[in-house]
Formats: sequence, C-alpha cells, structure tokens
Amino acid sequence: MTTLAELEERRAHECRLRPDRALESLDDAEEFLCDRGLLTRTADSFLPSLFEACHEEPYAHESPGFGQWPATKFPWFGELGARGHLILAVHRGKSLLVTEETADLLDPICRAELERMEAEDEGWARLLRHLADAGPSELDDLQTELSLTPKELKSLRSPLQRCGAIVARSIVYEEPHRHTSVLLRWDQAHPEPAGGREPRQALGDLVCAGVRAAVVAPERELIRWFSWRWYWDDELVDELVQAGRLVRVDGHVTSG
Repeated sequence: MTTLAELEERRAHECRLRPDRALESLDDAEEFLCDRGLLTRTADSFLPSLFEACHEEPYAHESPGFGQWPATKFPWFGELGARGHLILAVHRGKSLLVTEETADLLDPICRAELERMEAEDEGWARLLRHLADAGPSELDDLQTELSLTPKELKSLRSPLQRCGAIVARSIVYEEPHRHTSVLLRWDQAHPEPAGGREPRQALGDLVCAGVRAAVVAPERELIRWFSWRWYWDDELVDELVQAGRLVRVDGHVTSG
C-alpha cells in the first residue's frame, strides 16, 4: 500500500509545490489546469493553487491580500478565464478555475441551485428571471434595469455566485479604462446539461475530482472545499471509500 509520505512526494510533483516545477508561461498554466481539472487562485486548502505553482516573489512583500500575489504572473488566473475556462465562486465564495470536464461534474448541482434559489427568495428570483429574459448582462445595466444600487446588486448576486446559480465574467474596457463584470445564469454559462445525476451524487463525483487534483488531502478538509453543505452528509465519504473511489491513508484520502 502507498504510504502517506509517498503520496505527499507525488503531490509535491503533480501540484508543482517545488520551485523547480514552477510555471513559466500562461500556456504552462493552462496545461497545469487541464491536468488537475480545477485550481484555486491562492493556496487556501489542499486543492492545487495556480499562484502557489508560480513560485514568484509577491507584488508587495509588506502588503497583505493582493500584495502577496505573484509580482508578474498574477493576471494569469483571469487570462485563463478569458481563454474560456469558467471562474466560479463555489469554493465557499473563493475563486475556483475549472475545466469543461469539471464543469460537467458541477452541472447537476448548479442547475438544482438555480431552481432552489429562485424558489427561496423573491429578490434572487427577480435577478435570475431578468437574466433569463435579457441574457448575460453587465453590472451597470442590471443596476439600471432592476433599479438597484451597487450594494443592493452585490447582496443579491453574491449568494447566487457562491452556490453556482450565476457566474461572473470580468471585462476590461480600454477607453476609458474600467473594469466590470458580466453576470450569467449557470445554464447560460454552461448551456449543455450533463444530466443523469442527483446533486448529492454529483457532489461525490466532484469531491473525487478534487482529491485526484490534490493527490492526497486530509479527510476532515473535504467538507470545506465546496459551498453545498446541504448536500453533504456523514455517509458521503464512507460510500466513496466503499465503492473504491477513495482510499483512506492515515487520516487522509487519495484516489482509489
């Protein structure tokens, strides 16, 4: 049986945790994303991180937050989004970059969340229905068309993004220079349904994909990877282990 030390060594190689494995170009970064299937922006869990794999000095040593991002490679996360990979907030509100294959795993959950959120709150329903009628819309247009302040729109869209019901895509205009976002419903960002699975089953598939991406991870951490605690139960990991999809190793799990 593979030991935890051996798995950690493999993780260091595959998740590019060593400086000699540093990403050198945007193409390298995209290859890393396609190999892992999903990437966080910064290192905040055992899930692989794009910025951690850059091994570049921070933009501003003395500043927290954005100042700790890689000095020259920090745009890569957004640039991979511009290449067509979805950037989602389903990592408990933090940014997660996913491939099309991982988006297929997410699809049953996000479609279920569209229905749940629309039924749960009239404000959420109003925004979701407007996007269904108007199509993907910029923030300024939504504020005007729905008579919302920026703060009001943010309070509506944040929980919808966190659960995957809507997706935000960044846009930069040059003249005059400004940054904004376009909001899309999940079924606009990922039009082709990947059906046949209930949300709980899809969450199990997604957890397995996350473990494969991480190579090995503490079992206690899995529940904190994604937003949907309401689809999680105490038997989920046990079932994945019993099915041979995950293997327990000294308080950690790896792919079966």
